[in-house]
Amino acid sequence: MNKTNTQYENVISECRDVFLKKNKDYGTAWRVLRTISIVDQIYIKAQRIRTIQDLKQQKVADDIAGEFKGIINYGVIGLIQLELPKDAPADLPEETVRTYYDQYTGAAQRLMQDKNHDYGEAWRGMSQESFVDLILMKLQRIRQILDNDHKTLISEGVDANYNDIINYAVFALILQNEASGKKQETA
Repeated sequence: MNKTNTQYENVISECRDVFLKKNKDYGTAWRVLRTISIVDQIYIKAQRIRTIQDLKQQKVADDIAGEFKGIINYGVIGLIQLELPKDAPADLPEETVRTYYDQYTGAAQRLMQDKNHDYGEAWRGMSQESFVDLILMKLQRIRQILDNDHKTLISEGVDANYNDIINYAVFALILQNEASGKKQETA
């Protein structure tokens, strides 16, 4: 479990670095996004990965790892947007953004630790294709929850689905890093 935590933290550190650098470049322009727009941004990234997996080729140079990182960061944006009241300022101070980022990725990591305890890190035996399919399914669930005016009878809410999306993307990156590390060791 220590190995997983370290790997998880390394992935989040890379994503956080990108997120905070983009925050310096663009500020919190993402504050204008509604939940459905965030869902669509994640969908675009997940669908691109799925298309590349299915066609076994890509024409745009952006790598799949970058798309998974984008999924993680949009998941964090989604969680922040859910918490902030509608009248919250559009421009958030850098320290506030950093605090929110750490809060939500920390919560996602704790959820991962709890689920890993119960499921015995079953995700390590899963395929990259399954992670993408699960992300796409979670997006469909969020869309349905939105159609139901954020009400569920028995299911978890939008926030739980964002947390799962973040964790599936982290798992995909961990396994991708392990696979590329193995290739480098044998080369």
